[in-house]
Amino acid sequence: MKRRFILFFTISLFISGSAFENKVLTLKGSDTMVILVQKWTEVYPDKSVQFQVTGGGSGTGIASLINGTTDICSSSRPMKSAEASQMKQKYGKPPIEIRVARDGLSVYVHKSNMIKALTIKQLGDIFTGKIKNWKEVGGPNHKIILYSRENNSGTYEFFKEHVLMNKDFDPSAQHMPGTSAVVGAIAMDEWGIGYGGAAYTKGVNEVKVSLQKDSIAYLPTEENILNGKYPISRFLYFYLRERPMNEIKQFIDWVISNEGQKVVLDVGYFPTKKL
Repeated sequence: MKRRFILFFTISLFISGSAFENKVLTLKGSDTMVILVQKWTEVYPDKSVQFQVTGGGSGTGIASLINGTTDICSSSRPMKSAEASQMKQKYGKPPIEIRVARDGLSVYVHKSNMIKALTIKQLGDIFTGKIKNWKEVGGPNHKIILYSRENNSGTYEFFKEHVLMNKDFDPSAQHMPGTSAVVGAIAMDEWGIGYGGAAYTKGVNEVKVSLQKDSIAYLPTEENILNGKYPISRFLYFYLRERPMNEIKQFIDWVISNEGQKVVLDVGYFPTKKL
């Protein structure tokens, strides 16, 4: 009888104790997505789940996913084939990719800048240093000051691939630790130009972008991104080591639901489909 009492008490203590333990999910990666991921975790209805959200760049998040130090990687670029191969080699299966939002890479200039539109080629020539003066694109006679993201950023890699056509950035480009730093620098530099997520456009002007000289230039609005007219748009991703289960699945299901996608709009990004 005594043994049975002790066993029952021990099991009861374990069950009652675990009921009060909060689950902690770690999310690491894209600096572009930090404000969005933080907002998702703040308004997520299940308050028994706690979150640890950190940036560091898409590459950093993917490395953390590979080495097992984050539950979810947030990435503003698709995972590279070499990274996916590392995942498969280590865990025996490829990573799980989930599209959680869309973004248009805004091109920022100072509020006083008279330039309203640029082509993809002009942007590429500006950031590779082929065009160095604002007068070459219809502005005043003054040197262009370049602001970029750091090279472990998914935004940096996407811009380099789709705008610079994989050419190198001009050595004069100042590489900033986050999109908010890019925007902050341009807000104080009337000759500056930079790029980053649409949700960060505060205190600066956005430049319309066109595919080529004779085509229509567009701003990164929801309509222009969802219909494919804005030429520098992309998906934003979550990556996982395996198919989501339990609290991770519940959180991701909520993120891609209409409720979670409305948060995307509130933050300043765009849903994966029209709500």
